[in-house]
Amino acid sequence: MAIVPLTGVALKLNVLSKLSDQLESTEKMPLLFLGHGNPMNAIEDNVFVEGFKNVAKTLANPKAILCISAHWETKGTFVTAMEMPRTIHDFGGFPQALFDVQYPAKGSFELAKETQQLITKTQIELDYEWGLDHGSWSVVKHLYPNADIPIIQMSIDYSQPASYHYELAKELAALRRKGILIIGSGNMVHNLRMAAWDQMKAPGYAYEWATEANEKMKKLILDGDHQPLIDYRSQGKAFDLAIPTPEHYLPLLYTLALQEKNEEVSLFNDYLIAGSLNMMSLKIG
Repeated sequence: MAIVPLTGVALKLNVLSKLSDQLESTEKMPLLFLGHGNPMNAIEDNVFVEGFKNVAKTLANPKAILCISAHWETKGTFVTAMEMPRTIHDFGGFPQALFDVQYPAKGSFELAKETQQLITKTQIELDYEWGLDHGSWSVVKHLYPNADIPIIQMSIDYSQPASYHYELAKELAALRRKGILIIGSGNMVHNLRMAAWDQMKAPGYAYEWATEANEKMKKLILDGDHQPLIDYRSQGKAFDLAIPTPEHYLPLLYTLALQEKNEEVSLFNDYLIAGSLNMMSLKIG
């Protein structure tokens, strides 16, 4: 009987059969939400970068990273599945040194497929075009500067409400016990139209409404009271000004949704800048 060579489909099935072996059970990984702020944080040495580096010292090396970035909005939900995601410089008007930065981490088809299989709330599509936008690489490079941890991104479906994203995120829970570090990257208070750009390098400079929103968010997070954060459009004018559009806020909900009972939250980089932006970041677990 002739031996038939493996076709492309058969090879793909062979890869999938190894998923359970490659993503074996581990100790539960922590969760992060990172306020990524100005893209220049990627190449500057400042108080925010120090915060990222300090939290990195508390993290074990994961098998891979799943990042939900504010800068990848789509209709429907996608995960990157390419072998080598490109470094996307999705900004303008910055020094050439920032555009020269590359973060050559590998992707993970295995993690992309595992994520696709875990989520039942919607159909997850595999993406081979996107890569790593600055919401991802500009902060992850401070956690793992050697780019030696595989990383994928999951997009944000802009057509869905906050409650949808919170519930979808819960379906990722099993990944925490398979060595996957899940990171949400955005900014909780993010109103660029009202920013005082001349105060960008003055941590602590804030409008009253930004301080009010920041403090209320912080209390709700520390109290584990997520419902008001999901219902952010019902929290008054300060929240409306802090979150004029949802894309930078929603990654927070992906992180909070995965918090388990009695898991502690630690805050860092709790600074307001430029009047209308905050850099508050958090670690769960």
